[in-house]
Amino acid sequence: MSVRALRNIMVTGGAGFIGSNFIRYLFSRPDFEGRIVNVDKLTYAGNPRSLEDIAGDYGGGRYALERVDICDTAGIVRIMEGWGIDTIVHFAAESHVDRSILGPREFVSTNIVGTFSLLEAARAVWKDRDDVLFHHVSTDEVYGSLGSDGFFLEETAYDPRSPYSASKASSDHLVRAYHHTYALAVTLSNCSNNYGPYQFPEKLIPLMILNMLEGRTLPVYGNGENIRDWLYVADHASAIWTILRSAEPGSTYNVGGENEWKNLRLVEELCGIVARHTGAAPERYRSLLRFVADRPGHDRRYAVSCARIRKELGWAPRVTFEEGLDSTVAWYLSHMDWVDSVRTGEYRRWIDLNYERRGG
Repeated sequence: MSVRALRNIMVTGGAGFIGSNFIRYLFSRPDFEGRIVNVDKLTYAGNPRSLEDIAGDYGGGRYALERVDICDTAGIVRIMEGWGIDTIVHFAAESHVDRSILGPREFVSTNIVGTFSLLEAARAVWKDRDDVLFHHVSTDEVYGSLGSDGFFLEETAYDPRSPYSASKASSDHLVRAYHHTYALAVTLSNCSNNYGPYQFPEKLIPLMILNMLEGRTLPVYGNGENIRDWLYVADHASAIWTILRSAEPGSTYNVGGENEWKNLRLVEELCGIVARHTGAAPERYRSLLRFVADRPGHDRRYAVSCARIRKELGWAPRVTFEEGLDSTVAWYLSHMDWVDSVRTGEYRRWIDLNYERRGG
């Protein structure tokens, strides 16, 4: 299996949760000697503080932050030409399902139009080069909802149920179309729910951790029986690195943690872990649990098969869910300064709005 050279990588959305962890992962690898240009619009979920130490250690030439909207094709072209970009790893996206239900326009703009703009910039700059790669990071939510058994495969038909998943499905189709129509070298990955350090606290795991610490209710949709497959963010980063280095252009891989948990069971497990770290009784946190009206179009179960990436590229998740949850709780407890820096302005308004809407 040939290994692709990666010299000048443009990471879109690199100040966000998964993007910042991916950048950290690359700089931790002794076999990565290239340069990373982080392109981020710096919306509410993009936080330069997540990479302050990286900027300090590598900002002299191997790392740079460009504050540019991915919908700005001319700006992306300028960056690609100026930095000699040969690889694009496209994380930038609006990603919160609840937000997409309340305000879908931004999801269409960023996830569909933004991906289109990136593809156009890549086509304009790279032309017919065969030593380049556009990697598109997507979600398992494009497949819709599973029953009580079975797994999403790479061949599973798309059946998105929310404005968020519909916008990601659209962007997936665009990326594949540019490969088939214009021979643009692309790869895609569809991942399950990520968790770990630096996740914006609107998502389930950090939201529950912080609500416990503040004595706020722990809202669980419906009856808590919805099932998700959870992937530790460092494992996701290693999967993308493996795809970048070795996958054939045009290929797609599902990436999951092989950890299926019901939402209610997950929150109860978190109560025990937070209690162990804080010295409180688990019942103190479990008493905060509240069932709330279910999300519209809430998919029942997600579970992806990692058989293809395991067989073809030799990748498999390494972090168990128990290990990942424990380290995630420990990280948030020891990084409350980071939490405080993002829990202002739009975040606070969003949380208060949702507590009112959910009856929390």
